[in-house]
Amino acid sequence: MKFEESALSFPCHDSWLYGILSLPEHPVSRGVLIVVGGPQYRVGSHRQFTLLARDLASHGVPVMRFDYRGMGDSEGPVRTFEEINDDLRCAIDRFFEQVPTLKELVVWGLCDAASAALFYAHQDRRVTGLILLNPWVRTEEGIAKAYLKHYYLSRFFERDLWEKVLGGRFDFVAAGRSFLTLMNNAFLGRKKDVNASPDTGGNGAGDLAALHERMFGGFSRFKGRVLLILSGNDLTSQEFSGLVKGSRKWRAMLGSSRVKRFDLPGANHTFSRRDWREQVATWSREWVQSW
Repeated sequence: MKFEESALSFPCHDSWLYGILSLPEHPVSRGVLIVVGGPQYRVGSHRQFTLLARDLASHGVPVMRFDYRGMGDSEGPVRTFEEINDDLRCAIDRFFEQVPTLKELVVWGLCDAASAALFYAHQDRRVTGLILLNPWVRTEEGIAKAYLKHYYLSRFFERDLWEKVLGGRFDFVAAGRSFLTLMNNAFLGRKKDVNASPDTGGNGAGDLAALHERMFGGFSRFKGRVLLILSGNDLTSQEFSGLVKGSRKWRAMLGSSRVKRFDLPGANHTFSRRDWREQVATWSREWVQSW
């Protein structure tokens, strides 16, 4: 199906935000808003957001992707994923103005954008679906456990590690310190959540329950449908999976009939290979059109 792309600008408090609308010739009534994770802008890593929007639009789904305040071309100070509720509401308002035939919306988010979508969605009746990819639930304890389980175990069997050991090029002191730090964070340390994306590093900390419980609260208060997509080779995804496995209420939530889950073995955090991106686009499109 033919579609057109146009640039959008719209205000959010005292700042101007910028985005791109991909509008099919004959749009369906359910659109998709792509929310960026930070630091990121509306094109996405490996042009993923651009390609996803065009794929959906070519099948009749109107799509808007935008830069929230402090990201990409949009104005305003840099803000965290926990501070963009107003940006999302302004973007959705503009989306509905531009596409009068819209009746409902799916919010699509990767990493901390997925977390931001969970915080927002239950507040807006226009949002009837969420597509969440590798949700960000970063804590010092969680990432340490994921690192120990998924990095150290596989590293033990890698040939280059043993070549370094046998060649006298392995730093046992540094490795030991790193291992002990991870063990302390995983099992003995204070439980903190890190309120920044993997690309920015941790710049804030708080009560462990605050992040996990607020995300669970947003999930439980949202009554729409949810598509969860997890990468097989990504510490953020593995940390989220660890959270779910260790929590009865999270397992019950994700076992609900309104939640559908796909796992993509081998895929990295940003689905950098073409076949991974295309699979994500296919799952997203088919799910959006399935109800």
